[in-house]
Amino acid sequence: MNFHKIFIFLIVIFLFSSCAKKEEKISIIEEENLEMQMIEAYNEGIKELERGDVRFAAKKFNEVELLYPQSVWAARSTLMAAYSYYSDMYFTDAIIELERFLDKYKNHPRRDYAYYLLAICHYNLIVDEKKDLGEIIKAEKYFQLIIKNYPNTEFAVDSEFKLELINEILASKEMYLARYYSDREKWIPAINRFKKIVTNYDTTIYVEEALHRLVEINYRIGLEEEAKKYAALLGYNYLSSEWYKASFKIINKDYKSISKREDEEKQKSILERFKELFY
Repeated sequence: MNFHKIFIFLIVIFLFSSCAKKEEKISIIEEENLEMQMIEAYNEGIKELERGDVRFAAKKFNEVELLYPQSVWAARSTLMAAYSYYSDMYFTDAIIELERFLDKYKNHPRRDYAYYLLAICHYNLIVDEKKDLGEIIKAEKYFQLIIKNYPNTEFAVDSEFKLELINEILASKEMYLARYYSDREKWIPAINRFKKIVTNYDTTIYVEEALHRLVEINYRIGLEEEAKKYAALLGYNYLSSEWYKASFKIINKDYKSISKREDEEKQKSILERFKELFY
């Protein structure tokens, strides 16, 4: 009886041992197969991207992440999927991939590139400055983040340039609204919009016209001293501007055309007179 018990016990141990070895083999084989499938999917994604089928390329890159989410290739594939969409101007799809990458891979070394591509996607979605304010604000936010967090990268250099263009866009939006109010003789909101351009967007091409319009409106509603102050500011910074000449005509009713040499000789005295208004 004891012999039978021992024999059965030995058989059970042998069976369990055999199963464990078999499972280990299957596990190794499956892992090797997954890695091979991952490499195959990634290479196929590269080929499809080169062929121009960006949607299928992105799909193959997504497969890599699904097959082997813990590998170094997973994060890289997410970025490649985003770039695939971006390369064919599917900016919204690229944004989804990039946001997922930034949320999932907190310590990845290419986060600077991901933020830059995200900013560029939002920037490219700006079609009309009067309607696409949300995209303008998002692009501005990410470009500023790049300059702050990654100042020594090539992305920071281009981000500074893009921010200058965004400022032009935002200033043009303010100018559009300011002209709208001015045309309808709604002077207070028009003045506020023109002031905003002068204060917030003083490096843009719109600041000269904004100063002139402040001269024009203030003079029209009887605030001549305010008009003269803005004319002085315009003359001090943009002496040769056509907008300055237009403002000068408004506050000097006896203005007459004079020769270029005479004009140059008199500009200094005019400028000095205007400067005195600030003291």
